[in-house]
Amino acid sequence: MALDVPASADPLACLQEAQAMLDSSHSGPVLVLSDVFGATPHNIAQELAKRRASTRLVAGVNLPMLLRALCYRQEDLDSLVARAIAGGSQGIMQVTQTTPQNQNIRAHDQDRSHHQQ
Repeated sequence: MALDVPASADPLACLQEAQAMLDSSHSGPVLVLSDVFGATPHNIAQELAKRRASTRLVAGVNLPMLLRALCYRQEDLDSLVARAIAGGSQGIMQVTQTTPQNQNIRAHDQDRSHHQQ
């Protein structure tokens, strides 16, 4: 399930909507993912997690984290949280610049980041 929290939304109304979504469709353990720690969507999710037993909240969601959470959703809640966090952190990496295709770096080139066109 996903709940959009627009900037102009009433946080209390969003919390009630989130609570209703969970009450109507899910009775087991729940992993809640939020975007930015301390932002309004996170604060709403944190309040929801406090009110509901067997709920864990992880902030800083990214696509690798979301994919891990979906792929391993059958696991117990603690394992799922660990997998989601690992997926999120492992999905963040610095990627070095590579040589553009069809351009060879000549051995005598001193500046390897400069390519003639």
